[in-house]
Amino acid sequence: MKTVGLIGLFAIVACWVPQTYEVLRTRRVNMNLSFLILYFIGSIALTIYALGDVIFVTLNLLTTVGSAINLYFKLFPAGDKAVQDTK
Repeated sequence: MKTVGLIGLFAIVACWVPQTYEVLRTRRVNMNLSFLILYFIGSIALTIYALGDVIFVTLNLLTTVGSAINLYFKLFPAGDKAVQDTK
């Protein structure tokens, strides 16, 4: 069963990689603010709940980091200059 958990861990974290990479590159987020806030809160709560289970703590911690990056740039988007510098 641990193998199934690791597959799920890598699949879910892999979903956040392209989104987070795009946000770090452009310094802008095109996601709903309510979604980002709720996802961040949920990830933190699930990380705390899963303490003791390495797979679920890792999964939730990594998704918390990804959603925190997205949330930060949603709340504090970079100016047009930063977007132009990345092109």
